[in-house]
Amino acid sequence: MAESIIVRIQSPDGMKKISSTKHETAAAFLKKVAKEFGFSSNGFSVYLNRNKTGEILSQNKALSLLKIKHGDMLFLYPSSAGPSSENMDTAQPHTSSSFPSFPSSSSSSSSLSRSHSAPQIPEDDIDQYLSKQEGKIYRNRDPQLCRHGAMGKCVHCVPLEPFDEDYLNHLDPPVKHMSFHAYIRKLTGGADKGKFVALENISCKIKSGCEGHPPWPEGICTKCQPSAITLNRQKYRHVDNIMFENHTIADRFLDFWRKTGNQRMGYLYGRYTEHKDIPLGIRAEVAAIYEPPQIATQNSLELIEDPKADAVEEIAAKLGLRKVGWIFTDLLSEDTRIGTVRYTRNKDSYFLSAEECITAGHFQNQQANMCRLSPDGHFGSKFVTVVATGGPDNQVHFEGYQVSNQCMALVRDECLLPCRDAPELGYAKESSTEQYVPDVFYKDKDKFGNDITHLARPLPVEYLIIDITTTFPKDPVFTFSSTFRFPIENRDALGETQDFHSLATYLSQCTSSTSFLDIVSDFHLLLFLVTNEVMPLQDSIGLLLDAVKTSNEELAQTWKKSEQWATIEQLCSTVGGQSSGSLDYAMGGPPLPQSSSAVWSCLHCTFMNQPGTEHCEMCSLPRS
Repeated sequence: MAESIIVRIQSPDGMKKISSTKHETAAAFLKKVAKEFGFSSNGFSVYLNRNKTGEILSQNKALSLLKIKHGDMLFLYPSSAGPSSENMDTAQPHTSSSFPSFPSSSSSSSSLSRSHSAPQIPEDDIDQYLSKQEGKIYRNRDPQLCRHGAMGKCVHCVPLEPFDEDYLNHLDPPVKHMSFHAYIRKLTGGADKGKFVALENISCKIKSGCEGHPPWPEGICTKCQPSAITLNRQKYRHVDNIMFENHTIADRFLDFWRKTGNQRMGYLYGRYTEHKDIPLGIRAEVAAIYEPPQIATQNSLELIEDPKADAVEEIAAKLGLRKVGWIFTDLLSEDTRIGTVRYTRNKDSYFLSAEECITAGHFQNQQANMCRLSPDGHFGSKFVTVVATGGPDNQVHFEGYQVSNQCMALVRDECLLPCRDAPELGYAKESSTEQYVPDVFYKDKDKFGNDITHLARPLPVEYLIIDITTTFPKDPVFTFSSTFRFPIENRDALGETQDFHSLATYLSQCTSSTSFLDIVSDFHLLLFLVTNEVMPLQDSIGLLLDAVKTSNEELAQTWKKSEQWATIEQLCSTVGGQSSGSLDYAMGGPPLPQSSSAVWSCLHCTFMNQPGTEHCEMCSLPRS
C-alpha cells in the first residue's frame, strides 16, 4: 500500500490540507486541489515557494520526483491574482518547503489577517534588489583552527549571518549599527521564518473610534491611550554611507559661506545604491545640491516658500535622481588668514542640536521608507542629514546623521520641543487639554553602573541620533559632466543671478570643440531652462534630460536642432556684451560685433565689470 502524505496548501483565503501519496501524479494532485478550493482546472497555479518560483505543472510526474514530502507547504495563487494574493509576501517572504512548519489554525488565520491589512506599495529598487541577495558573510578556512578538509565547514569558517554583531564590531572602523536589511534578516530568521513579523510604527496619539467614554480631556481608557515610550539607541540604520560623487559638489556649496560668512542649506539629490563594505548595506550617492530660497545670517537659517519645488522634483525624477537628504553649514572662522574653522560640535558639546533633530525628523517623515513588512506600508526613512562643520584639525568636515524612528514618531505627533538655552537637550511635551502626550523615558547609568530611568524632561538628543559615515570617492564620479559652472539658484545676495545674460556668459566659455552634451550637463543650468520666466521649457525638454541621464550625445544633438534651442540662442545673442563673439563660435555661427556699452565678463576671473571699462576691476587684467 502506498504511503500516504499530507500536503498543506496556503492560499489568500486560508490554508487547507490535501491527502495524497508519494506516487500520485502532479496532475491528479492538482485536480484534488481544484476540487478542495472550488477552482476550475486552469483558474489557479501552485508553487513550491512563496515567491512564485517552482510552479507545479499538470503532468504525469510523481510527487516524490518533485521532492514534495509529508508536511510540506505549497502556495496557491489564483490566475487573476490581485493585490490580495500578493499580500501573502508581507508575512513570510522567504519560506520554502525545505523548512516546513506547522502553525495552528488560529495562528495561521492571524497571520493571514495581518497580511491582508498590509497595503501593497512598491518598495525602492535598492530594497527589492537587497531582499533577493543572500547576504551571508563567507570566510576562508582558518589554517590554525580548522581541522577538516578543504570542502568541510566548522564553527570557525562557516558563513556568518549579515547581522552578526561580533563581525560588525571587528570591522575597521567598527560598525555600531547593522544595516536595515540585515535587521530584517534577523527578524525573519529562525524556524518560523518571520511568519509573525510586523514592523509597527510608533503612534503617540489617542486612537480614534473609542465610544465608551467622552473624548479627551474628559475621558481616556487603556484601549485608546497610547503606550509610554522608553527611548533606546537604535541598533540598525536605513542608510549606511553617504558619498558625494566629487569634491566640486561640496566646494560649490561652501562657496556661499566663504564669500558671505552666512550659513547655507541645500537639498541633496542623488540615488540609493548598494554599500558593499557592510552586509546588505545602502549608500546614498549625492550628484547635486539644490539650494532653496532662504534667509541666512551667521547664526541662523530660515527657509521660505519655494515656487520651484515641484519643478525641481520633476527634473530630478527625469534625470534618474531623487531627494536623498539635506545639508547645512555650521561654520565659524578660526583664522581667516589660513582658512581654519572652529571645532564646535564634539562629544563635549553636541553633534546635532534638538532643533536640528526635530527638523531632520520632519524631513524623514516627509520621505518615508516604503516597506512591505509594515501594516502601514512604510517604516522609517532613508532621508539623511549632513552637517558641514569644523573637525578636530580645524578644517571643514562633513558629518552624516539620521534620527531614530522613535524621534520621527515624536516629531510627527508634535511631542518634542527644543530647549532654548541648551541645544543638546530636547523636551517631551506635557499633556494639555488640547493634546494627550504619553510619558517618554530614557535610561542612564549612575556612578555605580545601575540602570536609572529618567523622565524625558529634559532629554539628551544623543538617544535620538544615528551617525553615518560621509565620504568622497578616490576616483571622482560626475553625473553632470560639464566643466563650466552655471550660477547656482537663489544666490542673489552674492550678485549671482540666473538669467539669459548669465547664460550667454556661461556659453561664451565654450569652444567649437566642446560637445553640446558637456555644455548642457549641469543641474543648475537645466533647472534654469525649465523654470525661467522668459521662455520656460518644461514641456519640451524631456529629450534633453534623457540625453543627460544616459550620456547620449546623439540625443543632445537632436534636441539642439529644435526650435526651442534656436530661440534660446537668439535670446543670448541679444543680451550684448563681449560674450557674444565667443558665444556664436560655440554655437557654430560667425561672431557678432562686440558691444562696449554692456556689462562684460573678465576672461581671467569671470568678474562682471561695468560698461565702458577696459581693465577688470577685480584682477586689473585687460579686457581682451
